[in-house]
Amino acid sequence: MAIAQSQNDNGAHFDLLVIGAGISGIGAARHLRQRWPERSVAVLEAMDGFGGTWWTHRYPGARSDSDLYTYGYAFKPWTGSAIATADEIRRYLADTIAENGLAPLIRYGHRVLSADWSSTQRRWTLRIARKAQGDVLTLTTGFLWMCAGYYDHGQPYTPAWPGLERFQGHVVHPQHWPEDLDCTGRRVVVIGSGATAATLIPALAERVAHVTMLQRSPTFFSALPRAHPLEAPLRALDLPPAWTHEILRRAHIARNSEVVRMSFERPEELRANLLQQARAQLPEGFDVDRHFNPRYRSWQQRVAVVPDGDLFAAIRSGKASVVTDGIECFDAGGIRLASGAQLPADVVVTATGFELQVLGGVPFGIDGVPVDFTQRLTWRGIMLEGLPNLAYVMGYFRSSWTLRLDLVCELVCRVLQHMQDAGHAVVAPRLRAEDAGMPRLPWMDPQNFNAGYILRAQHRMFRQGDRDPWRHNLEYQDERSALPAVRPDDSTLAYR
Repeated sequence: MAIAQSQNDNGAHFDLLVIGAGISGIGAARHLRQRWPERSVAVLEAMDGFGGTWWTHRYPGARSDSDLYTYGYAFKPWTGSAIATADEIRRYLADTIAENGLAPLIRYGHRVLSADWSSTQRRWTLRIARKAQGDVLTLTTGFLWMCAGYYDHGQPYTPAWPGLERFQGHVVHPQHWPEDLDCTGRRVVVIGSGATAATLIPALAERVAHVTMLQRSPTFFSALPRAHPLEAPLRALDLPPAWTHEILRRAHIARNSEVVRMSFERPEELRANLLQQARAQLPEGFDVDRHFNPRYRSWQQRVAVVPDGDLFAAIRSGKASVVTDGIECFDAGGIRLASGAQLPADVVVTATGFELQVLGGVPFGIDGVPVDFTQRLTWRGIMLEGLPNLAYVMGYFRSSWTLRLDLVCELVCRVLQHMQDAGHAVVAPRLRAEDAGMPRLPWMDPQNFNAGYILRAQHRMFRQGDRDPWRHNLEYQDERSALPAVRPDDSTLAYR
């Protein structure tokens, strides 16, 4: 539930300003409030409530694709099922807000229109559109922390299919699921086979006439049990929740780290393992190689979780099916496939992904000159070359987002503490002399990770170097010791 706001902040200055009230922004605000209760902090959220992804996604069956022992915060034990529903995650975030007194800090319906740094005033000036008031206000801050996630909540990705306007059924994207959409007894086609489709299809299969997952190419799925083998024995011991949480958190980290390591060192062994999980739960004679054996290396794109094999169970029941084919065009009654087959549909769900966004889509400037992010290097995936008093949060692709959030929050707070202790007003990453000729590489190496939303956005993302601290997109097992060891007085951080 959103909390009504009545602040009249026009012209106000905040010591620290957080953009976004999803899991990143709430976590960042908690760290700031714990460290500096005396400093002025505000959180600006463009939507009408907290949760970010979990506010946007209201489609049937919406749930986590990561275990909550690692997706939850290190500072707040998770006590529910490892795989949680969107409602359960929102309740967890609501409890975090209440327990840490964060509600008065959050301004909902506040969308940042622009952010400009003044070198003389040593502060950021933000123009903000307020939804409820229908006006634009100005705020300033000494330090800006971008926690708006990595995709556009308002504009998802939908390909331009020929003839879509001729389709007489209902077309919906999961990011914009209508509350009044009733799929009962209808024929549903879900286009796409990523984590959203894997979540949506088992939930729809319970009440539709039939649901078809239409994919252009296969995706890897992991059909592990919903609960970790240690979960039941630990709960039987009636341990303090913090103990159980920490043990299960470490167990999930260890298991995921081993899978990630296999994806690099023994990818074909991991492929065989994932395909065997599918074969064991699909009907005899099902063409697993055609529908569930991707061309790419395992974990070169995200491995979608289907807890207890719920997607495979829907296929076994006959209420769901998989079609691997291209789309030639839409017509009034459904989709004509590249193979010539016709796929009838009453409802088409375009689970085709999202659009990656640079720092919440906010235009940035320095002394009135627009910032071109493609000319900036990332500093450890946390700050940007030459941008003063600015941090951002970007999580992992192969591990829970929040594992990196915890590490980033600790490091940003150490930098802020160093500024306070040394009397500095400004910090910005700078290149060393030995970095002058360093190549500026793409934001993501496609050989590392090549999901469609990554490849579509490379041309507008910032860059990385070929050495620390100018690299990012590392793995948790690399950063869990590396980031805590970073000193705030590192030579690549310039203070004044």
